[in-house]
Amino acid sequence: ESSDYSACVALVLSTGLSHHNHIILRMDEAILTVNNELATEVVVSWMSERCFQCLYQQLGVVPAGPSPGQPSSVDFVVSTQHGITLQLNSTPVQLELCTVPFHFGEHGNYSLWVKNLNDSAVVNCSVVTDADPVNSYIRESHTHAVNAFISMYDLDMCQELGSPGRTESLVADNILPPPPSPSKRLRSLDTFRGIALVIMIFVNYGGGRYWFFRHESWNGLTVADLVFPWFVFIMGTSIALSINSMLRAGSTRCSLLRKVVWRSLQLFIIGVFIINPNYCQGPISWDNLRIPGVLQRLACSYLVVACLDLLDALWAPGLDILLYWPAWLCVLFLEIIWLCLTFLLPVPACPTGYLGPGGIGDMGLYANCTGGAAGFIDRWLLGESHIYQTPSSRVIYATRMPYDPEGVLGSINSTLMAFLGLQAGKIILHYRDLHTRIMSRFLIWGLLLGVISAALTKCSTDQGFIPVNKNLWSLSYVTTLACFAYVLLVLVYYTVDVKKWWSGAPFYYPGMNSILVYVGHEVFEEYFPFRWRMANSQSHTEHLTQNLVATSCWVFISYMLYRKKMFWKI
Repeated sequence: ESSDYSACVALVLSTGLSHHNHIILRMDEAILTVNNELATEVVVSWMSERCFQCLYQQLGVVPAGPSPGQPSSVDFVVSTQHGITLQLNSTPVQLELCTVPFHFGEHGNYSLWVKNLNDSAVVNCSVVTDADPVNSYIRESHTHAVNAFISMYDLDMCQELGSPGRTESLVADNILPPPPSPSKRLRSLDTFRGIALVIMIFVNYGGGRYWFFRHESWNGLTVADLVFPWFVFIMGTSIALSINSMLRAGSTRCSLLRKVVWRSLQLFIIGVFIINPNYCQGPISWDNLRIPGVLQRLACSYLVVACLDLLDALWAPGLDILLYWPAWLCVLFLEIIWLCLTFLLPVPACPTGYLGPGGIGDMGLYANCTGGAAGFIDRWLLGESHIYQTPSSRVIYATRMPYDPEGVLGSINSTLMAFLGLQAGKIILHYRDLHTRIMSRFLIWGLLLGVISAALTKCSTDQGFIPVNKNLWSLSYVTTLACFAYVLLVLVYYTVDVKKWWSGAPFYYPGMNSILVYVGHEVFEEYFPFRWRMANSQSHTEHLTQNLVATSCWVFISYMLYRKKMFWKI
């Protein structure tokens, strides 16, 4: 009776579920039909190639074949974002039959055949492509979307307001007010900030729902992981130029210190409001109020670095590294604190110095240890309900613990990032108009930071002493992104301010109004024309078009505000 029941189940599975039109695929999914010709049930499990030292996750069970040569079949939906490894085990003794690494294509149909090889006990597993996947990366409609994005910036607009010879006041950030005396403005700094901001808006709006425009699940880098540190870096550069300019204009250090504290407080409060969007639906509830965030991290980094620069001015205003060593000692002391807390702080039920994601990572041994000391400090200091509830580590590592990538401990390293940007500003001040000296110093710093990153990571994603990790804001993450920032700044500085081959448009305009554009894109994210109901919400093309249009709208808004000379300064 049981064998007849199994035969019926196999028949239902093979004749019912194997019809692919019964399965509606979403983005980054494909259909895998597992055909089992063995005389035993097969358990199908999977693991992403981007998951380091992970447990296999069960996909399902395929019944034994009803008779020799007649397979039972079950359809599964598999992810296509990254390559995966399939593991097939026999159920009676949990014996591994085979493992199959494969990178499935979006909306493709595949068959995995499991059979004995030449009537022997050796099991053969092979994947066959039944229907080719779609190419979600190169399509004519994508080209049209990109062309539409480019065409929004008329050449006349760039020529009218992007003239390289235009002069402005020497303020390089919106956080500090302009100095009384006008002088030539470095357009490259606003352009650099605008590049970071425009990419940030694009990835925050979805980035076409492509995986490389989303934050890395744990160790490693994607495009989305680049922009926030660059924004912090250029903020540090701006601090050096702004404070130096205002001190030379006659402002006292005490008055500047009061302004720095007040602006930091304003940034923090604005940040708390915009990351808790239910403010439009009534009073904000303290029960689930998220405290850390992007603007809050900027506020803390700005406060520390600006105070260091003001105190540093007591010793050696505007000089290069050797003559403002006290500020460097303070930053190194903060970094020692980060290292001690990260690697020496005991965390309950977790290994000391743990840097992993928890969940199914590290073979599932530390499932509730997401982020190690960084996560523990946030949960202890702020409470689990006041930090980010859906971290990117959930995507691949299936973590269950709340974890905030803008948490308390990571703020130390974001301060280091801002201070490295301050170093770029000091170089500009010390070697005024000596372009070769400025660019050579930038490249030396980029090389030095790159060497430090290579040593910390052992040039690998997961095997280094301190992996590159955006969630942790690890030391190697800061040195790597600061290295990239120095190199990018050299390129922008050379093309915009030295050779004047490029005016910086269109990135220059949002760079001039960065706080307004950032806050605006967060507040109005769900409103037209930044978002609308799509005909097919599972289409990369439609998401890409919508996200490019939304990003273009903010660039155009910043251009119009520039024309009206409207800038939001806090």
